[in-house]
Amino acid sequence: MKLNAAVMKSLLMAASIGMVVPLVVMAQNPPPTSKPGAPKKQKAEPPPKIDGITIARADGRFMGLTVSGVQFDLRFYDDKKKPEKPDVARAAVRWNPVNVKAELRAVLNPAGDGMSLVSPGLVRPPLTFRAFFTLLAEDGQVVETFSVNLNDLAQAPAAPVGKPFKGY
Repeated sequence: MKLNAAVMKSLLMAASIGMVVPLVVMAQNPPPTSKPGAPKKQKAEPPPKIDGITIARADGRFMGLTVSGVQFDLRFYDDKKKPEKPDVARAAVRWNPVNVKAELRAVLNPAGDGMSLVSPGLVRPPLTFRAFFTLLAEDGQVVETFSVNLNDLAQAPAAPVGKPFKGY
């Protein structure tokens, strides 16, 4: 049995259509990626930003140090970087500024809003020094100590400018 050219063309055409048609149908109706009625995944929110220098604490929480005007401003954050009230009564800080020959010291006390510890207006630029902080409990016991290079404030996000210090 000899097949002529017309019959061969018909068979080849039928075979090629049989292969192409299922691919076209699959491309038009892709399989569902999620089940209907299933909850959609929510986009993860980026963690909140901490103003100034971020300081990680031993218990997984954070602090943020800024210099507002001429005051140190130390704010406290939980492990999810949400603001919280300070868990210490006060903090002591000492530093050697470049424009003064002596070591300066200050005590950071609770601010009026109760959400941070602030120092009196002793911090003068240029902020090219290392400051040593001691966190103190109500009874005067040392809770935690850390040091911060204030040069890092140049790379840190800008802090909101607070009210100028008017003295005691």
